[in-house]
Amino acid sequence: MTNSPVKLVLGSTSRYRRELLERLGVPFETASPNVEEVQWPNESPLAHCRRLALEKAQAVAAQFPQAWVIGSDQVLDLDGEALSKPGDFDAALAQLKRCQGRTLICYTALALVAPNRSPMIDVVPTEISYRSLSDAELIAYLERETPYDAAGAVKVETAGIALLTAVKSDDPTAIIGLPLIRLVDFLRQAGAL
Repeated sequence: MTNSPVKLVLGSTSRYRRELLERLGVPFETASPNVEEVQWPNESPLAHCRRLALEKAQAVAAQFPQAWVIGSDQVLDLDGEALSKPGDFDAALAQLKRCQGRTLICYTALALVAPNRSPMIDVVPTEISYRSLSDAELIAYLERETPYDAAGAVKVETAGIALLTAVKSDDPTAIIGLPLIRLVDFLRQAGAL
């Protein structure tokens, strides 16, 4: 890709999102959105994910008013509950145990906020099917990978793939945290690429 004609800011401190965006070969900065990631009462995981991606982009856009800001969020829908980053071993093990033998949808929302434009937002779903594994196997995975910063405690780009029987999505980067196919669509549509 050619150099981006606009200032691009990734509203995220996630190293996974940063590494994904680096694949496009466009210059960008990163900034922390400082948005509280709490699911509202009666808010679906899809709506939760979409709202947070937009809130993150808007929060960073307030810091960089002339920039094009990317916001993203990811949640795993478990019976209407939004599972996000577990944060620690106990929460991660509990999440993984609840997902065993099931097929769930992981939503990855993307928002692009730019000066004098309406925000662009979309959600890319990824269907993920979990194996049924023993507690010992789950514990060994958690101790090896420490995936406490990954939605649902699964990192498909590393050993987390062994926890799954299938991953289905229109955009393979969505499950890692930033749907690049959709982002390129947004940037091209907005004239930023």
